[in-house]
Amino acid sequence: MADVRVTYDETANAAYVYLTDPQVRTKSSHMYPCDPVGVDGMINLDFDEQGRLIGIEVLAASSKLPEYLLESSERLDAGEA
Repeated sequence: MADVRVTYDETANAAYVYLTDPQVRTKSSHMYPCDPVGVDGMINLDFDEQGRLIGIEVLAASSKLPEYLLESSERLDAGEA
């Protein structure tokens, strides 16, 4: 299984799951917001110019993602270890 880079900002309660090669900087050209009523949060899908999914932003992340994933993520806030 490939390693997936995940960043988390506890202050904003937002996480980002990168689905690209960490050595290659890929620019998002289109964002598709998903705001399903039953989820109680916002999930944004980022796509590159070829229409490939390159990342997933999860707002209200602490209630949407497993705790182990957030604990092992790269921290972007003052809680950074």
